[in-house]
Amino acid sequence: MHALLGIDLGTTGVKAALFSAEDGHVLSSAFVDYPLMHPQPGWAEQDPATWWQATITAIRTCLVGAVRHNVQPADVRGVGLSGQMHGVVLLDEQHQVLRPCIIWADQRSEPQCRWMTERVGAARLIELVSNPALPGFSAPKLLWIRDNEPKIFARARTMLLPKDYIRFRLTGKIAMEISDAAGTCLLNVKEGVWSREVLEAIGLDPALLPPVVASDTVNGTITDQVAAQTDLVAGTPVAGGGADNACGAVGNGVVRPGLVLVSIGTSGVVLAYAATPQVDISGPVPRVHTFNHAVPHAWYLMGVTQAAGLSLRWVRDNIGLPERALERWTGLDAYELLVKEAESVPAGSNGLLFLPYLQGERTPHLDAYARGGWIGLTASHDRRHLVRAVLEGVAFSLKDCFSIIREQGLPMEQLRATGGGAKSHLWRQIIADVLGVELVTTNATEGPAFGGALLAGVASGIYDSIRHACETTIHVVDRTEPQSATERGYAQAYETYRALYPALKPIISKPI
Repeated sequence: MHALLGIDLGTTGVKAALFSAEDGHVLSSAFVDYPLMHPQPGWAEQDPATWWQATITAIRTCLVGAVRHNVQPADVRGVGLSGQMHGVVLLDEQHQVLRPCIIWADQRSEPQCRWMTERVGAARLIELVSNPALPGFSAPKLLWIRDNEPKIFARARTMLLPKDYIRFRLTGKIAMEISDAAGTCLLNVKEGVWSREVLEAIGLDPALLPPVVASDTVNGTITDQVAAQTDLVAGTPVAGGGADNACGAVGNGVVRPGLVLVSIGTSGVVLAYAATPQVDISGPVPRVHTFNHAVPHAWYLMGVTQAAGLSLRWVRDNIGLPERALERWTGLDAYELLVKEAESVPAGSNGLLFLPYLQGERTPHLDAYARGGWIGLTASHDRRHLVRAVLEGVAFSLKDCFSIIREQGLPMEQLRATGGGAKSHLWRQIIADVLGVELVTTNATEGPAFGGALLAGVASGIYDSIRHACETTIHVVDRTEPQSATERGYAQAYETYRALYPALKPIISKPI
C-alpha cells in the first residue's frame, strides 16, 4: 500500500494522519495538544519546542496505529505539512529559536501596522502585497520585536512560519512555502516573490527571509536523526506543504473556480478559489485577503472571523460546564453536550445576539481592538440560549465574509463545510440558514492534514496534479439545505447584528 502522511500544526495541537493514496481513507491519526500562552491581554504566543515534541509524538503514535492496517513506515511515500499562518519564529545563526512564537491571534502590533502603512503608503502597500498591514500578519509582529526587543532582533538571522519551522526540523532545509508566505505582508502575491520595495521601506534585511518554494514539490527529505525519533524512513520526501487554509481547501477539493470553503475551526473562514489575484476594491481598504493558493498559479479570496470555535471553547471553559458524570453517562463530550442543549432553543435565541470578537476582528472590520459579548440578555435566558447565540453569532460573522466575497463577482457554485464545528449538524444548519445556501460536506474529514498529504502525493509522483489528487480521493457525502422559514428570521436578525458593531464601537473598540 502507498500511504501519505499529513501533519497539521494547529493552534491547539498537532495532528498527524496517515492516508491511503488510492482512495484517501484514513489509516491512522493522532492528536497531541500544547498550550497557548496569553502573557498580556491581546497577546498570543507558543513555544516552538512544544510544537516539535508534540509532532514527534504524533508521528510515532500515528505510525504505531497504522500497523493494524499492515502499513509500515516504508509504505509512507511522502510527508506534507499544513500549519497555522502568520506566526513569527526567529532563529539565530545556529538555527536556535530566540523567543516564543508570536502567533496569528496576537493583536499587539497595531502601532507597527500604522507605521508600516505610513512608510509604504496605504495604496502602494495594497498594490505590492495585495493586503493591508494587519496585526494578525507576520511583518507587523516582526517589527514589534525590532521595536520592543532589540537585543533579540539583533541576533535574528532567519524568520520562519510555524509549519516551515517543523519542516526545517524534519529535513534540515530552510524555506518558506508560497501559500504561507502570502500571509506575511511581505510577499508580492501577484508575482510570488518577496517585495523588495516593502522590505526597503520598512528597513528589513531580505536575508531574514528564506527562499520561497512551491507547495507541491519536494523540499527536503527525512533526516537520519528524525528517522530515529519518529520511525519514519530516512530519505522519505517532504513536500513544501501549505498554509492551513490553503491545505484545508485542497483537502476538500476546493481547487477550481466555483468552489468555496467554509471552515469552522479555532477561527472561521470563507475561502473562494480565484484564477487571478483579485483584490477587494469595495472600500478604501480590502476587507478580505488575497493569498496564493497551494495550487500552482492560483489564488484565493478569504474572509476571516478570528474567534469561531474559539468562542464555543470559551463557553465550554468558563460558563458552567455540564457535569462530568453526565458526560460519562451520555457518552458525549462537553462540546456535544453544549450543542445538544442549544438544540432546544428556537432560532434567534429569543432575541439574544452574540458578537464573536474575542480576539479583535478581521472581516469586515479590520479592528484589533473590537470586543465581543452577548447583547439583549434577560433573566429568561439561560446557558442554552448563550450557546445557541454563539453558534448564530459566528454564522453571522461568516455571512459578513461570504457577502463581501460574493460582491467580488467570483463564481460560488458550491460551499463545502469543514473543521471541527462543521461536524455539528446544528451548526451546519444554522450556517446554511444564515447564508441562505446549501452546504455540503465531503468524505475528507481531516481537512488540512489531508490537504498536506495530497500535496505530498503530488510531490512524490503518485498524482499528476493537485486537481488529479482531489478527483481521485474526494467526493460529497452530505448536504444541508437552508430552511426557508428560518432563513427569513435570520435575515432580520442579521441586520440587527450588523448594526451592533458601529453602535458599540466607541465603547468596545479601544486598547485595554
